[in-house]
Amino acid sequence: MKVKMILPALKEAETPFGRPIKYSLFPPLGLATLAAYLSPDDEIELQDQHVEPLNLNDEPDLVIIQVYITNAFRAYKIADHYRANGSYVILGGLHVTSLPEEAAGHADSIFIGPGEDTFPRFLEDFKNKSPEKRYVSTIRTLKNAPPVRRDLIKRERYLVPNSLVVTRGCPHHCDFCYKDAFFQTGKSFYTQEVDDALAEIERLPGKHLYFLDDHLLGNEKFATELFEGMNGMNRVFQSAATVDSILRGNLIEKAARAGLRSVFIGFETFSPENLRQSNKKQNLEKDYIKAVERLHSLGIMINGSFVFGLDDDDRNVFERTVEWGVKHAITTATYHILTPYPGTRLFQNMEKENRILTKNWDLYDTRTVVYRTKNLSAQELKNGYDQAYKEFYSWMNIFKAGLSHDSAKHCAKHLFYTGGWKKFEPLWNYIIKTKHLNRMLPVLELLLSEIKHKEKYTETTKKKLIWNYN
Repeated sequence: MKVKMILPALKEAETPFGRPIKYSLFPPLGLATLAAYLSPDDEIELQDQHVEPLNLNDEPDLVIIQVYITNAFRAYKIADHYRANGSYVILGGLHVTSLPEEAAGHADSIFIGPGEDTFPRFLEDFKNKSPEKRYVSTIRTLKNAPPVRRDLIKRERYLVPNSLVVTRGCPHHCDFCYKDAFFQTGKSFYTQEVDDALAEIERLPGKHLYFLDDHLLGNEKFATELFEGMNGMNRVFQSAATVDSILRGNLIEKAARAGLRSVFIGFETFSPENLRQSNKKQNLEKDYIKAVERLHSLGIMINGSFVFGLDDDDRNVFERTVEWGVKHAITTATYHILTPYPGTRLFQNMEKENRILTKNWDLYDTRTVVYRTKNLSAQELKNGYDQAYKEFYSWMNIFKAGLSHDSAKHCAKHLFYTGGWKKFEPLWNYIIKTKHLNRMLPVLELLLSEIKHKEKYTETTKKKLIWNYN
């Protein structure tokens, strides 16, 4: 059987503001995971439109398309094309689960929720020429799941080919998050067997890993055993965690010993009222500064996530957020305009209040205002969002934040990591076009090396260096 697996490019990836490097980080792991259930005799092609042009002139027997909100319209066009040419087309992913009736009009079969239990069942039905129109996930387990088909991934086209997911979902229930919609038909947080996760890590070449899990520290027992098993592997890795998990117990120290060097944290907002409205209870009454200091003491860099446009935000929220990030030496900041994704409680509440302005999913890119705002006008929100990025990543603030670290190595890592990520776009574009992106991985590994010494900078030296870049 000829099988075509496609990740269509997100709409924002092809706008003038799209950054090719941002969309060349990780391979389409979800599709490669499903591919593991196909027969070794199947002829499989996996295409990621973010890193290569799609070939639509083939005639596969089965086409599998992963659908996110801002690639949905493009995914539907591709699906319609292949169906018209006689291929059997299945659609799955976050957007399909959120709006199954919309997706069903463009597919022979759709998949609701994760595919580990439903995709093998579909393949058996398809083989017997009796596939169902809709497959709904209810059994949630990763036990005995086959290894990801990494042989289908074009490693040289990605900066971080060693991405992996060892858990599914998240133990929390934030109103603006897709997670509850995607996992609503069964358990919403579960893990691999630790031995299976360690075996997958062992199979990966090189030193660097990136855990794409929503919350790697979400199950303390699993995470503890995973980190203990990783000790001695000589790996460096990046992942995501919550403020609460960093402050509680000593799990973050165990992660650091295992090789954690950079963590994504959803700070989101400093307003308790915004946290309550968003049901982000895990951040309420938590000391953000203490969490940051704990990470810095372990030599862990921080990618802070912040959301603008929550109902309690005012015109000063952008300046306050940037100043806080610079003052506390956040390595990178990811800002978002609040986006009410369909299927979330936030969307449902806003729809009841008649606050949804458009259902053009191409605009749901977290940098466009798609709902009726409060306190801030839509233009103020958009302008503040743009200005926040500009200010945080100014050379002045990059050096000001970087030089606030108390060791020379941490300072250097901050400057090179932050500056390299945001200030050398033409170089990144050239590396991508010449297909040498994976050659930058040793540089990333160097930037993620362990910090052991505390070589103090004097305040005078810091001020001189900041002045030189003012």
